[in-house]
Parts: sequence; C-alpha cells; structure tokens
Amino acid sequence: MHCFDRDMLILLHDVARMQRTRFDQWARNYGMTRAQGIILNRLHRQPGLSQNEMAALCEVEPITVGRLVDRLEARGLLERRADPSDRRIKRLHLLPAAAPIIAAIQDYKAALEDFMTEGLDQNVQETLIDALVHMKAKLVMEAETPLRVAGE
Repeated sequence: MHCFDRDMLILLHDVARMQRTRFDQWARNYGMTRAQGIILNRLHRQPGLSQNEMAALCEVEPITVGRLVDRLEARGLLERRADPSDRRIKRLHLLPAAAPIIAAIQDYKAALEDFMTEGLDQNVQETLIDALVHMKAKLVMEAETPLRVAGE
C-alpha cells in the first residue's frame, strides 16, 4: 500500500497549491491577483514580451492575458507598445510605478522560500533544486516524445 504522505507527485502538487494560495492572499494586499503578479514578475525578467508570448508562458488564452493586461495598464503598472517590425503586435513593458510591487514580490518570494526551507541543510536545498531542475527537463523532453507506460 502506498502512503500518500510520501507520494512525490501528490506532495509536489500540494506544495505548489499551498504556495499559490499563499501568494493569492499576499497579492490581495496590493489589490492584485496572483495572475497579475505573475505577469509583472515575468515582464521584470523578460521585458517586451508580446501578449501571445505571455499567454503561452502563463498557459492561458491570449484573451485572458489581454484582460489582465488591461487592468494592469489601467493602474499605470505597464504599457503596450507597438512592435517595431510588426505594428499589429503589442509588446508589454513595465512602467516605473511597477517597481515597488516587483520589489515586494521579490521580497515575498524570498521570505516564502526561507520559511519553507528553514531547518533544511544548504546541501539538501541544493539537491532539491537540482532534482526539480532534472524533473522539469525530463518533462520538457517528454512533451516532445510521449511517455511510454509499461504494458503499452
């Protein structure tokens, strides 16, 4: 019998869900949603993404990103700029008003990571990160080559 408390896939899912829930609660203090925070954070790391590129990264429909961007633009946190090579494409750029929110997001992420890893040896933390990077790379490769299950 398999113990659910030690089931890696369930644990990964539960930890990710709890992180999302905590970020949702934190984001409300800034009058934002987690999705809006993700867009701001992505643009901080990758300025000039198009709405379609952002939608692909966030794994949502472009119309969803469009609505989120509308709200962020109305708050003066980002702007759409025409792509110099194709005026139909709008590139997303942060405005200076987003800087304090980006800093707060970075601080919150660091505090959450510190909280979650408190009591874990630095070597264990590095091993955990290495293992997650490995798993992510395998899943990216698997997306290109479907996983074969025993007996198929």
